[in-house]
Parts: sequence; structure tokens; C-alpha cells
Amino acid sequence: MNFHQLHIFYTVSERGSFSAAAQTLHMTQPAVTMQVQALEDYFGAKLFDRSSKKIMLSEAGRTLLPFALRSIQLMRETDQAMAAFTHMLEGRLLLGASLTIGEYVLPRLLGPFGKAYPHISIMMKVMNTSQLLEEIHKHQLNFGLIEAPVSHPDMVIEPVMGDELKLIVPKEHLLAGKDEVTLAEALQHPFVLREQGSGTRRVMEEQLLAKGLDPGAMRVVMELGSTGAVKSAVEAGLGITIISTSSVKHEVALGLLKIVNITDASFKRQFYAIHLKSTLLPISAVTFLTFLRDRAGDL
Repeated sequence: MNFHQLHIFYTVSERGSFSAAAQTLHMTQPAVTMQVQALEDYFGAKLFDRSSKKIMLSEAGRTLLPFALRSIQLMRETDQAMAAFTHMLEGRLLLGASLTIGEYVLPRLLGPFGKAYPHISIMMKVMNTSQLLEEIHKHQLNFGLIEAPVSHPDMVIEPVMGDELKLIVPKEHLLAGKDEVTLAEALQHPFVLREQGSGTRRVMEEQLLAKGLDPGAMRVVMELGSTGAVKSAVEAGLGITIISTSSVKHEVALGLLKIVNITDASFKRQFYAIHLKSTLLPISAVTFLTFLRDRAGDL
């Protein structure tokens, strides 16, 4: 028995067939079948009931499954613990990121990561969460970074770093002369917001609901599909907004926009890493995620 066999067994149980597991593991179906049979020979018991089209775990398989899962989790923890000591890594990371993370957060961190790990090349796709999940599921990406948690039976979701949304106003706005306002004061003004369903919009609306306020009562004059478009509209004086402080550092430094604190509401959130349960991340990916966690305070 070895870890590789346990990983294959777990993947077959998760995917429900040898062919689907083979696709997930980038192996041939006969190779997957052979490894499972070797594990069955080792234990002297059948691990799957193959009497129907969709294979089912036997009693012995159900007993083994939690131990196989624990072995996978332990391997992940081992990679995570050792990532800090691995500075001569080579490889190519394929990752996806939702809009705010990909456009405003990661670019500031890719440079320092490239200096620390010069032999790891990164290809990043910026897309919405549903597209990102689809590409991970098809094994076109190693993992993704998203702005709000999602529930998916095939995915592992872990918090990576924190972020905070703030009230953003144009330089000549009535509120620009204040350092802080109440939520009620802010809501008296027209807003330019990200589109419904975006991670940014969801975090803002959840906080309003927690305060007993109806998000539908906001004076929304415009909904836009990117943070860049929202910033441009606010800069043009079309309204105010609530977006990530990571996305407005440049405009604030130039004096084009101003961050105003809301005294009675906090729009804090987590960014999450997401990847397939049945796939072990390469050590280069674990190293990258560990780097993000360590450098989160630098944003």
C-alpha cells in the first residue's frame, strides 16, 4: 500500500467511476483499475461494488474512505509546512482570479513572488467565479482565487487573505470634506455599484441586511461590470461607491478619489482559494498560496 493508491481510491469514490477518476488524475483507465485492484489485494477485500453502472463503495471501501481522506489532508498540510523552505522550485502555475483580485491585488504580489521564486512561471486568467469554477473542474487551472465563498461538492475552499470595502467618493463631492460618516449619511447619496452577483456587491448587501437595511432602497444610478468602470464613473462625479481599498490606491494617491470611513458599519471580507478535492495541488501552488497568506498584510 502507498499514498498514490489511496489517492486513486479516494478519487474513484469521489468521481463515481474509473473513467472519470482516470480523467481527473491524468491516467489511463486500466492504470487506475490496476492500482485499485492492488489495494484490494493488499487488504484482501473488495473496495467497490461493480454490479451496477455506477460503482458503489463496499463496506470495506466505506471503512477505508475516511482514512484515505485523512492521508490526503496530511499530505496537503505537509506540503504547506514545507513550502517556506523550498526556494528552488520549478514549474508553471495555471491559476484563475476573480476581477478585483486579478486586476488589483495579485499584480502587487506577483513581482515579489517572482523574485523569491524565479523558476516558477505563472499564467493567470481573470474571469468571473462561475467561469473559474468551470475551468478548475475541467483541469484547465490548478486553482482559483475568489472574493466570496461558494458551495461546491467537488471543491476545497480555504481563506487566503483579508480585504475591506470602503466608501469611495470623488474629490469634489460633498462627503470628500469629511474623514468619516455614518451609514445613514452615505445612503442619502446616489451610488454607482458593481453588477448584481459580484463578490463586491454581495459583501456590501450582506452588511446592509445585517444592519436591518434594504439594499433595494439604495439610490443606484448605475451598475457596471468591472471595478475599473465603477472607479471611472465615480471619478466623473456620477455617484459614490463601496469597493475594495486595494483597487483605489493609485487614484487616492493622485487625489482623484477619497476614502471615507463609515463609523457604524464594517465591510470586511475574505479572499478564498479554491481547487478540486480529488487533486493534490503541486508544491509550487502550495508555495504560492503560502506566500499570499504571509504577504497579506502588505496590501
